Amino acid sequence: MTGLFANRLFRSRYLVAAASGLALAMAFPLPGIAGLAWVAPGIMIAAGFGRSGPDSFRMGYVAGLAFYLASLYWLLLIPYRWLGIPFGPAAGWLALAGYLAFYPAVWVWLMTRFSPETWSQRAVWALFGGIAWVGLEMVVVRLFSGFPWNLLGTTQYKLTPLIQIASVTGVYGVSFVVVWTSLGLFSAARSMLQSPSRRSTWAGELILPLLLVAVLFHLGLRQLREVNPPPEKHIRVALVQPSIPQTLIWDPAGSDARFAELLRLSSQAVSNRAELVIWPEAAVPKLLRYDVPTFEAVTKIAREGRVWMIIGADDAEPKPGAPGKEENEYSNSSFLISPEGKLVERYRKRNLVIFGEYIPLVRWLPFLKWFTPIDGGFTPGDRVVPFEMPDLGATTAVLICFEDVFPWCAREAAATNTQFLLNLTNDGWFGESAAQWQHAISGLFRAVENNIPLVRSCNNGLTCWIDERGRIRQVLRNEGGSPYAAGVMHFELPLRGAAGAGGRTFYNRHGDLFGWTCFALTVPMVVARLWLGRKRREPAQIVPPSAGSENN
Repeated sequence: MTGLFANRLFRSRYLVAAASGLALAMAFPLPGIAGLAWVAPGIMIAAGFGRSGPDSFRMGYVAGLAFYLASLYWLLLIPYRWLGIPFGPAAGWLALAGYLAFYPAVWVWLMTRFSPETWSQRAVWALFGGIAWVGLEMVVVRLFSGFPWNLLGTTQYKLTPLIQIASVTGVYGVSFVVVWTSLGLFSAARSMLQSPSRRSTWAGELILPLLLVAVLFHLGLRQLREVNPPPEKHIRVALVQPSIPQTLIWDPAGSDARFAELLRLSSQAVSNRAELVIWPEAAVPKLLRYDVPTFEAVTKIAREGRVWMIIGADDAEPKPGAPGKEENEYSNSSFLISPEGKLVERYRKRNLVIFGEYIPLVRWLPFLKWFTPIDGGFTPGDRVVPFEMPDLGATTAVLICFEDVFPWCAREAAATNTQFLLNLTNDGWFGESAAQWQHAISGLFRAVENNIPLVRSCNNGLTCWIDERGRIRQVLRNEGGSPYAAGVMHFELPLRGAAGAGGRTFYNRHGDLFGWTCFALTVPMVVARLWLGRKRREPAQIVPPSAGSENN
């Protein structure tokens, strides 16, 4: 009977673990119930608390798997079929979720090794829980080319005062605060269950994290109330959102029609006296520099409207070291075109999407290309390229596709002479899903970290602009309120000089100092956990009796 109860309890822990992962997924858009992020990590710990190392790891893995399968469901919407079935997207979805689930599994395994009893022990335990979470986030955003998507801190993007800490710590500081508070809530609930007669026992468990939250809110509000110097000037910007389905982007037969629609929308933008017209990633269906009719059509808009243009288009160059051969290197690029119709500058995307823009190890494992919609691959760029528009007094740096979710990539782009960041992206791969919102809120933190506005031009959403404090100022929507429809968004972008209103931030100057500190503190925690687990598994040593003992 006792064994049956234990088995049922163990199975219920799996349900609790899965529920914690689903709760965490719901904290991200969509639906974006941000409060769930403050309790989900504590529930993960509750599922694995008091269990053995392997059991707690399994609980964490179940929680992580539920979280990533639910929050990354939009990978299944990629319109790619292998032998008539969506094998590629489904395989990628399962493989990515299966890999990422190891990180919450390691975190739960690490934290449930200890069973703190005194208040000071629980306070230190909760503190190190936040540190370990950040330490693992530092790994997940870098290992195997990195996947800095849906970091915990991004769920709090609407709490503008709180997220100002990102200007010092990066987004990781928000993750730390949320996890520390969540573990404080877990300790408070555990204390109340153990001592129900002591009604105020929960207060001591939460006093430190709540005090930190209060201080951060106070400092954040002060930062938001600071009177910025007035903008030196405004520039009139028009963002073109064509909303082209991905299936049509792949269809050469429809390229002329969708290009004509882009030109029509751009003419509408010019007629509203725009000074800068922006197209999203890969908007041009043909190679801009090599297709004469395409180049003439684009530059005609710039010349006749006397506007600057920044557009996304593929590009090609002869492969170095292969003279006389019909070999080219292709790149996902963006171009700056002057009001005179001249191609002034070009930026090549530096961080490519694995299996979307390049196939790893394809030279040795050629069968991998069966699972992707691409035939070849792009060559990455190697540097930031400032786009300078002298007569507008404006300088920007472009981040293509998901480059804006990499904190260090945006930090490099936010150089001292950059006045706003520009993200050109095509999230039309994922239909009308939560991917667009998740991408946008990740990029939002780049504005806060570097104290610089972020403008986003997208194929089907979320086309918007975000100020240097992380506030979404305007989103392109149609008359029905949908952000996924075709259209043009006009706005005036304030320019306050180089590096934003208040100069470069601590984060911009020093990078992930907070994150690397957390990582450095996490490593010895993991080593200690492994060592203690090994000691537990070692068999007891049999000590032979001494020669003079009574047993001889």
